Amino acid sequence: MTVARPASRPRASRSQIVAAVKAAHPAHDFRGRLTVVGVRGYYRDTLGAVGRNDRAIYDDALFLVSDDAFVAFNGNTDPSGYRAGSGRGAGKGMASLNPGLWPVYRFDLHSGKYLALCQRAGRVTVTRDGNPPYEDTGMFGINIHRGGVRTTSSEGCQTIPPDQWPAFIATAQDQAKRAYGADWKGETITYVLLEGPIT
Repeated sequence: MTVARPASRPRASRSQIVAAVKAAHPAHDFRGRLTVVGVRGYYRDTLGAVGRNDRAIYDDALFLVSDDAFVAFNGNTDPSGYRAGSGRGAGKGMASLNPGLWPVYRFDLHSGKYLALCQRAGRVTVTRDGNPPYEDTGMFGINIHRGGVRTTSSEGCQTIPPDQWPAFIATAQDQAKRAYGADWKGETITYVLLEGPIT
């Protein structure tokens, strides 16, 4: 069975996304850089349970924003499942990246297999499943990578449907090269995660 996803890509405009980011993070400057913006629950009221952000479906959205491009993709910003836990060791809960501005991503190999945007340049804060849920900050490999057909393939990562992934990573690469030149692979990419829906 395939993972639920919308019939079309997200339709928010550049001005809507920029305004939403500026409302949450007024100091962020989009000029001269590549920014990735995620909107958790973009389809909150039209896919899955109404009024709730769901796991294990592509009900979120990711946008590539640069001087020369604005491209929207369906996506997932939640773990595929639920695993309650405690602490930070083997029994820890499943992670969900907290909304925020995370300038910690670089182009690198996801699990040593293919080019993706990987958490390499700093720590992030997640909320882990537990009773109650709890925050944890560190280097967790919360990457932006290709999802699956039958699962969103996430243990906390941000994932893109497999048929949209080639366009996502090719566009991200192209815009990084335009913005940063020969050093594009070493540059830090900012990922902004917002709570949706966006109006």
